[in-house]
Amino acid sequence: MTRHTTDKPVLRVLGAMSGTSLDGVDAAVVETDGQAIRAFGPSAYRPYSDAERATLADALGLWPGPDPDPRIEAAQQVVLSAHADLLAQFDDIDLVGFHGQTLAHEPRGRGTFQTGDGATLADRLGVPVVWDFRSADVQLGGEGAPLAPFYHHALARHMGASAPVAFLNLGGVGNITWADPRLAQPEAPGALLSFDTGPANAPLNDLMQARRGQPFDRDGALAAQGSVAEGTLEAFLDNRYFYRIPPKSLDRNQFGDLPGLVAGLSDADAAATLTAICAASVLRGMEHLPEPPAQLLVTGGGRLNPVLMEMLAVSLDCPVRPVEDAGFDGDMLEAQAFAFLAARVLHGLPTSCEGTTGVRMAVGGGEISRPSTPARTPA
Repeated sequence: MTRHTTDKPVLRVLGAMSGTSLDGVDAAVVETDGQAIRAFGPSAYRPYSDAERATLADALGLWPGPDPDPRIEAAQQVVLSAHADLLAQFDDIDLVGFHGQTLAHEPRGRGTFQTGDGATLADRLGVPVVWDFRSADVQLGGEGAPLAPFYHHALARHMGASAPVAFLNLGGVGNITWADPRLAQPEAPGALLSFDTGPANAPLNDLMQARRGQPFDRDGALAAQGSVAEGTLEAFLDNRYFYRIPPKSLDRNQFGDLPGLVAGLSDADAAATLTAICAASVLRGMEHLPEPPAQLLVTGGGRLNPVLMEMLAVSLDCPVRPVEDAGFDGDMLEAQAFAFLAARVLHGLPTSCEGTTGVRMAVGGGEISRPSTPARTPA
């Protein structure tokens, strides 16, 4: 199903995202030419089992080497199986955007590593797959993350915003995008600024799993019972990361001392403190924005935590709203982003620029793998 405009063909693209929170795979369809959003299609979610989540967690921080690491191989099998199961449920797809699972991210060192084989997935699905979105950016001096900002810019224009809008994604790691919809192209100077704000859900999820055997603090219920350890919060904010000028990005476990910082606290106080750490990281990040946004739209699992949302609302000078208030699906925004980026890669358009990752020039990352026996091929 391919439609044509006067510029690029509009494709029905299926994007998939497995984030650092390790909860499961999101998949969503976007109809786009890689420049504007034409329509949103269906979406679906496939959770990881406890065993699958443990396999992925066991591979976090690992890098590929000359000898195969069985932990990486096991994680790759989980990622491929989960994605193939979920993505095969969708019909009438022209193209797939496959992010894979980030196991390690060190842009100023060894680079970035997402496990998952797009070529194998293309053969299983019978549809071209765009994958390995981050490597080209890192090779040209970029951080390789965040990558959703070009999609955020398209969303700001899609909603008809007339002033800068900020999108805050609270997944395992938090990241923020400041987007100016008055500029038509996302790679234009001044159109975008994006960066990771700090830890978001990952430390709290890890705490809940370790202390309560639960994957997350549902509705912020445990944090609501506790008190923030102000000294711990101040010690956390001394981290030199907060003094770095963006663009900048983080590995999921870069703040690995967080469990130690809250080790002496009760469960409730630890949950409240880790929630406050997430909010304070965002507040620090807002100081770097070119100008105050007209509104802050929150996506990712953190928007469902009323304690966290209240902390943000009382700390910031702009309205703080879940993205659903703007008509978007906060559970699927990241998956939609990789659908949008896949279309841009196929059409030869850039996917990151200096304002999003610090890369030296606007670059289009991503490898295109076509199936050996394609079911259909985009025009």
